[in-house]
Amino acid sequence: MKYTYKTKGVCSSTINFEVENGVITELQFIGGCNGNLKGISSLCKGMRIEEVIERLEGIRCGFKSTSCPDQLAKALKEVQ
Repeated sequence: MKYTYKTKGVCSSTINFEVENGVITELQFIGGCNGNLKGISSLCKGMRIEEVIERLEGIRCGFKSTSCPDQLAKALKEVQ
């Protein structure tokens, strides 16, 4: 199933992702740090939602209270 999540408080604006049987099959961040977010997307593809949430939830970016990885965890929690 395809999902779109509008991020809050980070440089990226949107996260587009697909999940099949609890596994991330596609992941794309719009905006933000291009190379880093491509890397995160590549690493998360094929992973179970629960594992990604566990690994990324609570990560902060500088002095912000969230980060792009944390926003991904929030998006995944909504579709879990």
